[in-house]
Amino acid sequence: MIEFGVHATSIGELDQAVTHCRACPRLVAWREEVARTKRAAFACQEYWGRPVPGFGPADAALAIIGLAPAAHGANRTGRMFTGDRSGDVLYAALYDVGLASQPTSTHAGDGLELFGVRITAPVRCAPPANKPTPAERDTCRQWLVRELELLAPTLRAIVVLGGFGWQATLSALAPAGWQVPRPRPRFGHGVEYDIDGLRLFGCYHVSQQNTFTGKLTPEMIKDVLRRAKSVARL
Repeated sequence: MIEFGVHATSIGELDQAVTHCRACPRLVAWREEVARTKRAAFACQEYWGRPVPGFGPADAALAIIGLAPAAHGANRTGRMFTGDRSGDVLYAALYDVGLASQPTSTHAGDGLELFGVRITAPVRCAPPANKPTPAERDTCRQWLVRELELLAPTLRAIVVLGGFGWQATLSALAPAGWQVPRPRPRFGHGVEYDIDGLRLFGCYHVSQQNTFTGKLTPEMIKDVLRRAKSVARL
């Protein structure tokens, strides 16, 4: 299944292939265990419990790259940043800057649309404690590489959420066809770099650890998104 995904000729084909990946035993065991045991608040719901594909149009001009699906968020709903507090913050900001059709993302059939934006992650399965291992990150890289290759004809900007996603994105850009400078650009909130004609923006991750403490505010997120939207010409 992985080989099929690497050679996918469309975003739709890639997304379908992602959902069948079983390359990382620890992640497979964890995501499926969470889907079986569930959180009490969602006991009556059927969990997705599989790798989560990207979300958004195949001709996106702007990509948003996070870390990995949340155990009771995307691992439950099957859509990136959907059904958890991090997603609540992100989609509200996207709506406020005109990049989403509604400010909430509760489940895959809720009618949400993204305008010129695709949301994805370097690790596609929910990891224990939200911490993928370096080996799991590297194994999963091929999905992001191929996704970036397929988006390349229209992609103008990327917003990366957090330092983990930043390093993973830089590692994926080179094999996807971009010339990444040395030394590599350093992550920071609000940083902005030109990578071979592609604009890369850094943003603190929309985790509760950041948003509940005020390290990352809605205005800080929207400022980065507005700048990226302008570069992407959306």
